[in-house]
Amino acid sequence: MAVTMPPEWAPQDWLWIGFPHDAEEWPGVLSRAQEQIAGFANAVAESGQEVRLLVRDAANEARARELVSPAVTLERRAYGDIWLRDTGPLVVLGEQGRMARRFGFNGWGGKYLMPGDQTIGAELARDAELALQASDWILEGGAVDGDGTGLAITTEQCLLNPNRNPQLSRDEIAARLKSDLGFERIVWLGDGLINDHTDGHVDNLARFVAPGRVALPEATGPDDPNAAIYDDAARRIGEAGLELVRIPSPGLVTSGDRIEPASYANFAVTSHLVVVPTFGSIHDAAGVAAIRDLFPDRATIGLPGDAVLAGGGGFHCASQQMPSAPDAPGAKA
Repeated sequence: MAVTMPPEWAPQDWLWIGFPHDAEEWPGVLSRAQEQIAGFANAVAESGQEVRLLVRDAANEARARELVSPAVTLERRAYGDIWLRDTGPLVVLGEQGRMARRFGFNGWGGKYLMPGDQTIGAELARDAELALQASDWILEGGAVDGDGTGLAITTEQCLLNPNRNPQLSRDEIAARLKSDLGFERIVWLGDGLINDHTDGHVDNLARFVAPGRVALPEATGPDDPNAAIYDDAARRIGEAGLELVRIPSPGLVTSGDRIEPASYANFAVTSHLVVVPTFGSIHDAAGVAAIRDLFPDRATIGLPGDAVLAGGGGFHCASQQMPSAPDAPGAKA
């Protein structure tokens, strides 16, 4: 059965968000990360969209309730880390309506294996009463980005990495993306950002903002560590015949001696609001303004995301949307 994966700007019924709970995974920043995720959840809920914030246990739920507004629904779940973009269900549309896809998950190539991360996607799909299809290969949701027309972008660094699917060729992976998610054409970018533990997820590098239109950072100074990566991605996007729009990079963002994979491209698009992570960079305001210009049909805000980044991701990584059913009011808006 042919399926399509709606773009993120399509109408959504709700947004799942993961709430940090494990101090070992968030050394020294757990409280701030919780505050930043709560700020994200509150902003989306107050925009008029349902938010389902996943919490791990009673103590985690009590902490979340201190931080979120009554508009945010708390759901106690067994999950490891908060990155629901990768561990949650990917929802596609077919002749029989909404269906969920779940892929194998191996902790981003065996780096971070936590109890619950391999089962939370199926659990969320089941409780949402979605028919679920499990696929026998490794794929994280943040590794692909689609525009709703059957076109997707990804990175060679991630999808062709031998720590994911060494038995599959590029063509075989493309064929599976077509059959499982409805992506008819794949545009392959090269590497993702330096020190991205996901091995270069595309949602931290380049994002569709409209059919055939891709937003990509550009270096904001001579010390920008990802300048060559941005230039290579721009070349490939141009060669693919896509419309390219540049947004600022946060520039060099560090934690001690470590270069952090900070990116305004890790924005989350919800039904009424776009939420952009900020990092205390001098480029934050310009980054948020650039993304605001790309979504004139909804509000755009910047929220601090540096503590979330310290745990390995951003607002987009920590969330997963439930697209509206095709016959739902406003679904074709």
